[in-house]
Amino acid sequence: MSSQPQHPTLLIPGPVEFDDEVLQSMSHYSEGHTAQPFVNCFSETLSMLRRLFQTTDPASQPFVISGSGTLGWDQIAVNLAEKGDEVLVLHTGYFADSFADCFETYGVKATQLKAPIGDRPQLDEIEKALKEKQYKLITVTHVDTSTGVLSEVEGLSKLVQRVSPETLLIVDGVCSVGCEDLQFDSWKVDAVITASQKAIGCPAGLSIVMASGRAIERFKNRKTRPASYFASWQNWLPSSSDFANLSYEFQTDMFLLVMQNYEAKKASYFATPSPQLIHALHTALTQILSKPLSERFATHRNVSQKIKKTVTDLGLKQLASKPENQANGMTTMYLPEGLTPPEILPNLLKRGVIFAPGLHKEIATKYIRFGHMGVSVTDPKRNDIDRALESLKAGLADVGYKS
Repeated sequence: MSSQPQHPTLLIPGPVEFDDEVLQSMSHYSEGHTAQPFVNCFSETLSMLRRLFQTTDPASQPFVISGSGTLGWDQIAVNLAEKGDEVLVLHTGYFADSFADCFETYGVKATQLKAPIGDRPQLDEIEKALKEKQYKLITVTHVDTSTGVLSEVEGLSKLVQRVSPETLLIVDGVCSVGCEDLQFDSWKVDAVITASQKAIGCPAGLSIVMASGRAIERFKNRKTRPASYFASWQNWLPSSSDFANLSYEFQTDMFLLVMQNYEAKKASYFATPSPQLIHALHTALTQILSKPLSERFATHRNVSQKIKKTVTDLGLKQLASKPENQANGMTTMYLPEGLTPPEILPNLLKRGVIFAPGLHKEIATKYIRFGHMGVSVTDPKRNDIDRALESLKAGLADVGYKS
């Protein structure tokens, strides 16, 4: 029995429902961010993130910084690209537009390779684009929250290695890390950005990044100072001695081994972290890693297939119509002709379930989004998914829809 106050079940593509122990961790008493007990907690959290991302390479570097997942875009744009650089953004929905806009904010030239709504750019199209121009980075949204489209990272990585090996592969994993398989080392990914509030199952407020050793070397060799203060890795990573040979000039007294020191259980400081959020993330990661990741991914996949079968049986079409394009942590479904989200979502809320309206600007009034990740999927004591499916059937019936 949950200790949380009674509330509608939140089944949007993030934030998600939280486990009681995670929320209890958020109530941790106040402690200093350089006090040894908190430093130990932060160290264990960073080490567990390596396991979640499936990296054992000591050269890879996790970052956990106070902020939303959006801060991950800034970290990539200001640290791994420079003004005038060319980057290729693979477009599967709203969030590719936003990532491209972030790059352009810092003077980086972003070219978008777009697919039809519900689909993803094909490998032959990507290969053609990579051969036409030298790109510093290529970015892919692993799961676009606006469309529910799942991109295939492993095949993309092999293509980039073959056609444009100097291009860094960047994965936006905000809606995938924790519910989709993402093998950082094996797939030779250079950076993944994510956030705390989706499949990881921790309250919002933490920007999480895993960078490869190759990405860190690219940062070290940049020619100009990063065009951000808070998001600059020069303030989160190294000491002046570690980066003595950087090719651009800067003040070294701000350089701190913040992330590396915390992981080594040494107190460090650049900007104050949130101890309570770190404790909550520690609890969430402990729960996730208590079982094999393969089992967790299989559970999300099985529940996703059950949901998608029900959606199909109801006569509804998915935005991602091809099975290989369908995410395992969310489902996007077109509403029956003439029905809009404001007509169906209140009916679901009356039954204690919250879905999300459409987000893709071209079709926002035509579809809704069902998030199914985290404890709503993995906790066998919860019946969130079954209640949601029954509510969907009843809510559609309330407005006269017959499948």
